[in-house]
Amino acid sequence: MQKASLNETPTASRLHIAIFGRRNAGKSSLINAITNQDIALVSPVAGTTTDPVFKAMELLPIGPVVIIDTAGIDDEGELGELRVKKTYQVLNKTDLAVLIIDGMTGVTDYDLEILGRIREKNIPVVGVVNKCDVAGYTPEDKKNWEKRLNINLIEVSALKRQGIEELKREIINKAPSSISEHPLIGDLISPGDIVVLVVPIDKAAPKGRLILPQQQTIRDVLDHNAIAVVTKETELKNTLSSLARKPRIVVTDSQAFARVAQDTPRDIPMTSFSILFARYKGDLAQLVEGVKAIKNLKPGDRVLIAEACTHHRQEDDIGTVKIPRWLRQILGFDVQFEWSSGFGFPENLEDFKLVIHCGGCMINRKEMLYRLSLLKRRNIPVVNYGVFIAYALGILERALEPIPEAALLFSSES
Repeated sequence: MQKASLNETPTASRLHIAIFGRRNAGKSSLINAITNQDIALVSPVAGTTTDPVFKAMELLPIGPVVIIDTAGIDDEGELGELRVKKTYQVLNKTDLAVLIIDGMTGVTDYDLEILGRIREKNIPVVGVVNKCDVAGYTPEDKKNWEKRLNINLIEVSALKRQGIEELKREIINKAPSSISEHPLIGDLISPGDIVVLVVPIDKAAPKGRLILPQQQTIRDVLDHNAIAVVTKETELKNTLSSLARKPRIVVTDSQAFARVAQDTPRDIPMTSFSILFARYKGDLAQLVEGVKAIKNLKPGDRVLIAEACTHHRQEDDIGTVKIPRWLRQILGFDVQFEWSSGFGFPENLEDFKLVIHCGGCMINRKEMLYRLSLLKRRNIPVVNYGVFIAYALGILERALEPIPEAALLFSSES
């Protein structure tokens, strides 16, 4: 498997462009034409693409994007229904949709259905007629289909790679100007400030590299012309005493919260990567508000611990070991824990009295907000790892101080 380059933009920070259409409309062929690579499997057999396929690439002048190939929206049978369900789930992380109409068969109810769902989510959409070179297709067909869909259609032949440049221009025109207007740490610091980042190096740390939240925070500090000082929790005291001036803020991995809070003087603001990401990726206010639900839990209540990615579990894993242990200690009794990871939440979401979600570093902001909206609509409280851990250790108020609006919300909830 090809390893990611050190200078690659993380997938979660890329514009997500999803390709939708019926089976054999030419979705995979179109992706190959757009990327000028044979990255998607192409076959005349309907239903070749069974699961969403994600491909990171550069699309100038937009920059780094993720192209998502999806299964046909008209797939059939029991397995076909599951594939269609996964295709619709892709909408939850889509920043820009490309809808392909088959030039041989025209607009169908399937196309109208997916277009309706795209519009419900206020996702910008680019319409395409593929196979415009086939016998029998006429420009009059395109006009009729545009009226029925109420969108403009670009004529392409993915097989002959015709109309691809025009399609790229339309994608560029329709792409959201910014997929992440929300700050990570840049608005909390000023040029020249010192930011101390505490990065534990233990058996849970990936060999030879830092995890994404740490990398992205360092980059954001440098982008705002501040100074990033990286240290381990065991060296924090020495690091702080060796600095010629007081740092603007200390940011720590949540698992080192207790020691970092103890070793950081009270006049130096302190927070965690996970809390910064809660604000950057989602709705920090909703996550802070979810804390009050912890007090309302009763013996036997069901708690979901949700992670957005799958990973190898360590012996003292944060999600399966530490968080359940902390929650039991807070409550003084036992509750039922369930776990989910990867693509989405379990079907029985209403059964849970609380959701504890990971920091979401591997999913984009759109998907994180979608997950939070699902919980809000069902009145299910949610906290994330960083907020929960700070609360469990009795330092949430301090960890929120650098973000006044969140600190105010917590003090009013306390």
